[in-house]
Amino acid sequence: MTSAKVAAAEIESALARQRVMMTLGQLQDRLNPRKFALNASRDVADVGTAALNAGVETVRRNPGPTAGFAAVAGLFLARHRIVGLFRRGR
Repeated sequence: MTSAKVAAAEIESALARQRVMMTLGQLQDRLNPRKFALNASRDVADVGTAALNAGVETVRRNPGPTAGFAAVAGLFLARHRIVGLFRRGR
């Protein structure tokens, strides 16, 4: 090999080594537990916000059924107290 070819191969090798080191640095940054947890919490928050917005829009489009459902749920949750009121009257 001529010295020019050796020099070119050394430069190419150094560039390849630098690319590998950059890739490893990026992987370490992505797999950092703190950053991973932060990204996961952001994703969960985004999904929660989207679900909340969808629920609010559903209630806005259907206020009657929503009020009926809330009334039935309230009566169901208060059923023991309601029964107790009727039993005391007897």
